[in-house]
Amino acid sequence: MRRSLIALSLLVLGHVGAASAAMVAKPVQWTDQGVTYKSFLVYDDAVTARRPGLVMVPNWYGVNDMAVAKAKDIAGKDYVILLTDMYGGDTRPKSEAEAGAAVKPLYADRKIMRQRVMRALDELKAQEKNAPIDPSRLAAIGFCFGGSAVLDLARAGADVAAVVSFHGLLSTDDPKLGAQIHAHVLALNGADDANVPPEQRAAFEAEMRDGKVDWASTDFGGAVHCFTEKEATTPTGNCRYDDKVAKRAYAAMRAWLSESFAAKK
Repeated sequence: MRRSLIALSLLVLGHVGAASAAMVAKPVQWTDQGVTYKSFLVYDDAVTARRPGLVMVPNWYGVNDMAVAKAKDIAGKDYVILLTDMYGGDTRPKSEAEAGAAVKPLYADRKIMRQRVMRALDELKAQEKNAPIDPSRLAAIGFCFGGSAVLDLARAGADVAAVVSFHGLLSTDDPKLGAQIHAHVLALNGADDANVPPEQRAAFEAEMRDGKVDWASTDFGGAVHCFTEKEATTPTGNCRYDDKVAKRAYAAMRAWLSESFAAKK
């Protein structure tokens, strides 16, 4: 009987411990030029300590259930994440063709991309009153298209400690914008990503050097595009999840953010 009671107690405590982790995804909306953007504020509500706030721009499929799950995994107890809608309205791509159509105008006019991601940063700052965000520790991370977006956030001169791009395009419409970058910039790419050819990598490095940016670029051997995207299960092609590389990339992100936040104090 005593053993049964102990086992029951441990089981109850286990359930209590599981319940104490309260990951939430709270809707956050804003309207700009007549268009409403529907995002989510993601964090562990069971932790009261203030923590860094991150703008997170997902891949070209935008804000969906997979992006929310990814934001929760990254946020954990460490960050408050604004999972950012860059399209507005009811645009929620369901296919590659729809996603390509959604990102096309943003790549065609990078000023629009910069304006939208800067607005997202403003909204993250405004959430300090609603969530445990430390306003002295702000950064941005992005995936694929989102990687391009957060690099453009840095190029817009945003007051963030760091930006981290995961398998994102490194190109820019104006290399001179590198001189406006205040953030520490980390670009993480697959060494075999056909979307980021050697000449694009070289141009990015030149932009960073000319702008005197505190930057780093890591190419993971054997990896292609989409290496953090768990839904990219096709065994061949240029879009493929790689669990080992994803773990290395997230570790690099966390180290980069910690160092950048410490340097900003």
